[in-house]
Amino acid sequence: MLGRIHHLILDRPDARSLARFYSELLGQPITYDSEDFVVVAENDTTSGLAFQLAANHRPPTWPSPVIPQQMHLDMMVESIVEATARVLALGARKLDGEDVFADPAGHPFCLIKRPSWAAPLSNWPLTPDERSPAPCSRPGLRLLRTRF
Repeated sequence: MLGRIHHLILDRPDARSLARFYSELLGQPITYDSEDFVVVAENDTTSGLAFQLAANHRPPTWPSPVIPQQMHLDMMVESIVEATARVLALGARKLDGEDVFADPAGHPFCLIKRPSWAAPLSNWPLTPDERSPAPCSRPGLRLLRTRF
């Protein structure tokens, strides 16, 4: 395992109002609240949904692709330096900003150092030989087993 999801980040001109919506929807508290970043999670030591201030945010025009879906993942890693090398080797590309990358399809994600409150990433890094196929609920599809 190279990393695990830390937060799924949603942009919003008013991060707090969207956080309150999801807090009520999920029955989970707001566990972090600053002027430009708010987190909703089971508790303050678990990953969850985060909402960041994006003053010029334009909502997606689903299903029209005129303004596409907008969100990014924060991936928790033990070492930013080692993870950077690995994600670049996997096909990611570096974007502007600190530890910001795009996956092979162009979706942005950030690498963040594992916070002290989070459990260490076990079996890191997972090598290709350690991956094994696991059954998927849809016939004909197989997923790689991951250990988050």
